[in-house]
Amino acid sequence: MYLRISRLGVPVVHRSDYQFRIGKAAKLREGTDVTLIACGVLVPRALDAAAQLAGQGIQARVLNMATIRPIDRDAIVAAAAETGAIVTAEEHTVYGGLGSAVAEVVTQTHPVPMRILGIPGLFAPTGSAEFLLEHFGLTADNIAKAAIELLG
Repeated sequence: MYLRISRLGVPVVHRSDYQFRIGKAAKLREGTDVTLIACGVLVPRALDAAAQLAGQGIQARVLNMATIRPIDRDAIVAAAAETGAIVTAEEHTVYGGLGSAVAEVVTQTHPVPMRILGIPGLFAPTGSAEFLLEHFGLTADNIAKAAIELLG
């Protein structure tokens, strides 16, 4: 088992009655145009991106995929089928993480356009967690931009 605990403070994104379940995504926002799937500190940024997109008439579903393995295949397949495009965002390398796991499900079940946002395969510079997220473009603005690019 691997557990990542961020150094950043993270806003509460779930209602008080939320019950965490291993292997189950939490749908935080409904949407029909694109799905934003995030984990950890990128979840609030995905919600902010969805709010930005709504201002442009784009309805983005937001899923908090708190567990990568097991992954919620049903939520991913439904997202692909119902929204037709997926952007993943994670505070992790783009290799072997959330984006890869989602892409594996998508390609096997319901292929749709995807963007995987994360840390490219290189060593990160030294800096604060906030600096590093900004440095690698893991911001609400860039999540929204990736969604817009997918939608053409």
